[in-house]
Amino acid sequence: MTDARPHMLYVAWGYPPCRGGGVYRALATANRFAEQGWRVTVLTADRETFHRFTGADLTLEERIHPDVEVVRVPFEWPILEADLRRWSRSRAKNPKLWAKMRTKRDQIPFPETGYGPWRSTIEKAAERIHKANKVDLTVATANPHVAFTAAYHLHEKFKVQYVMDYRDAWLLDVFSGDRLHEPKSRAARWERKLVQSAREVWFVNDPILEWHQKLYPEHAAKMHTVANGFDPDLVPDTQDRGPVADKPLVFGYVGTVSPKVPLADFVKGWQLAKEQSEDLRDAKAKIHGYLGYYAQPRADMLAIIEAAADDGVSYEGPVGKAEIARAYDEFDVQLLMLGKGRYVTSGKVFEYLATGLPIVSVHDPVNAASDVLRGHPLWFPVKDLEPESIAEALVEAARSARTADEGIRAKAREFGAGYRRDLQLDPRIEALGALVGAVA
Repeated sequence: MTDARPHMLYVAWGYPPCRGGGVYRALATANRFAEQGWRVTVLTADRETFHRFTGADLTLEERIHPDVEVVRVPFEWPILEADLRRWSRSRAKNPKLWAKMRTKRDQIPFPETGYGPWRSTIEKAAERIHKANKVDLTVATANPHVAFTAAYHLHEKFKVQYVMDYRDAWLLDVFSGDRLHEPKSRAARWERKLVQSAREVWFVNDPILEWHQKLYPEHAAKMHTVANGFDPDLVPDTQDRGPVADKPLVFGYVGTVSPKVPLADFVKGWQLAKEQSEDLRDAKAKIHGYLGYYAQPRADMLAIIEAAADDGVSYEGPVGKAEIARAYDEFDVQLLMLGKGRYVTSGKVFEYLATGLPIVSVHDPVNAASDVLRGHPLWFPVKDLEPESIAEALVEAARSARTADEGIRAKAREFGAGYRRDLQLDPRIEALGALVGAVA
């Protein structure tokens, strides 16, 4: 019997069991298309890539929709290969020269160090998938941006429409606001070509969208903000939680602590706040997640946390997405620590919104996350990243944890309810369904 459902190919380097931040958006997007009646094939890297290099979260694989077919293809990442037995003779003899030559070689097929050679692999795989089961639409998500090439390949060869889904940006440094690649660079020429041929281009917040609309005014109409959101089945149950009266407060952070996160600034502010407030005297600050981008914690970050152990700061290690509710259930206040940048939102903010718990924003006030949180009844932003300002926000949040009743918490959850992930995705999926129906 012929399956009449439209077929969507989803191209994502980071997909379960990858544990990187963008994996949640990838997982949810593919699942939501499947829930909305699409046949979905995911094209991604092999599992060994994540086990060996980024760290793996096996609980995420259990959350893949049963109707989603996952096609895994090889990915080589020799620059991160730590096993000397896998090194070539030339690399072992002169590692620096080898690394320099490898970087140049990576960018020959596509201008992206480390990922460029994956282009031929995913283009061939996408073509095989299309020939075996006609693809009606491709959605490719970055980064890495090489994922877009598979979508472009199917469009050029078979006229398959495609969507570019950015988690951040390619030419824009979302932290500094600077341009990363010159207008005549290969990266800029590639992006211009990709945007021109795309049916839609998605961004995670309005500031990034507006930057690109100014860059490509002739394509502004095809650009959309598809914000991250929270997954209702993974949000902890805080419905019955009231004021915390008879125990030490627990402040918690969940997520990757990147080098951009003001971890040291937070610790200084935390130590000062504990001196100022009786509510914080025995409080704890628990950091869950990865310290840095890879499986091994960064030594400098770990040292910052361990030096503050006597002040109640602790590193709790990674937490699986499926077990994340247990971590949140322990929190009385959430810590939102982000790198500085007008274009920075973070997917974590939406999960925080769903709980109804107080949120302390330890990030520059100009961050795009502030636009999302503005109006939240239990939001405590810092004025700046000086220890005194951080301490002030922590003290106010601690006081709210002791006094905020269920009514205020319900208003906080109501504020966050509009950021459910399916509500962000469904308008675009509906529009693309109409497109496929018109051209199929």
